Amino acid sequence: MGNSWACFSPKGVTFTKKPSKRLLNSSSTKRTKKKNEKLEFDDALIHQQGLAAAFLFHQHQLNGSLPVNLNRSTSVVYPSTAAPKKLPKSSSSRQRSRTDHSLIQPLQLVNKDLNIDGMETSHFVLVHGGGFGAWCWYKTTSLLEESGYRVDAVDLAGSGIHTFDTNSITSLAQYVKPLTDILEKLGDGEKVILAGHDFGGACISYVMELFPSKISKAIFIAAAMLSSGQSSLDMFSQQTGSNDLMQQAQKFLYTNGKDQPPTAIDLDKELVKDFLFNQSPAKDVALSLVSMRPIPFGPVIEKLSLSDVNYGSVRRFFIGTHKDCAIPVALQENMINTNPPEQVFWLKGSDYAPFFSRPQSLHKILVEISQIPPKQV
Repeated sequence: MGNSWACFSPKGVTFTKKPSKRLLNSSSTKRTKKKNEKLEFDDALIHQQGLAAAFLFHQHQLNGSLPVNLNRSTSVVYPSTAAPKKLPKSSSSRQRSRTDHSLIQPLQLVNKDLNIDGMETSHFVLVHGGGFGAWCWYKTTSLLEESGYRVDAVDLAGSGIHTFDTNSITSLAQYVKPLTDILEKLGDGEKVILAGHDFGGACISYVMELFPSKISKAIFIAAAMLSSGQSSLDMFSQQTGSNDLMQQAQKFLYTNGKDQPPTAIDLDKELVKDFLFNQSPAKDVALSLVSMRPIPFGPVIEKLSLSDVNYGSVRRFFIGTHKDCAIPVALQENMINTNPPEQVFWLKGSDYAPFFSRPQSLHKILVEISQIPPKQV
């Protein structure tokens, strides 16, 4: 995970403040107390994030999937010197509720009367979006496991710490191979709940067509919920012209030569910093900027072949993100109206990355969907 460790403070770091020589009045004492509480909260949050990331790192070590060398995109090593175009942040981004993005708060309301033994399945498989990896789900993984669920956060091919060269991926079959491996290993009668974000929606749709009997529910988190014969590029092109900053941030990679089609899409991390994470904590933004990798081009332009018998037999749910600048509400609503799911949930105040900006709210909805009983035949 390389430079991502720079995001976390060492264990045991404390914050101290020299006593003032003048007598403090009651108002200044309150301000000092509030400031100290904030510092303590931030320190605890950093430590909790570090533990979560360390746990994920340890799991990859045990699985033998940790690469010796992982080349990052040049935009991380050599950031752009051009002044990025800034988007105005919502005022709410400075007044976020601690209870929503903190892992140190109790989950008494969510876990109250939760009986996972009585559900069809308590096994979640989390699928990241383009450029991300299993690392982006660390808060969601921790919250679900604390509630008693089994969770697999997968690194798709060429993503996260998966060692495959992104530029060599030409199809969805190659890209989702780590996901199909998980489903193929399931025992007879064993099912999972799939949750995909962004481009991960196309990925879970692909495996829904292949393994409908192994999927209890499919959850699209501001994700590409496509119709048969449609590609992710087709869906995202519907917003052409509305996302000028996103277009400026895209950098096509041509490892086969400029006279050949692109092999991958990279993003100028600094340029999309506020665009993708306009409601997310700074520490999670820092983690993303050093961890994101290019997106393989082939899978993005591949048109899906989805049937009513297979894909259509899996129960679908959609979770929308209200303050998403990358996948606007209008585009999300268009996907919902074109390909209606069973139920739609909305995350108020969430940006493109709800697992960072609204992890508690996202967790609550995931638990709620998991508890919906099977339909009676």
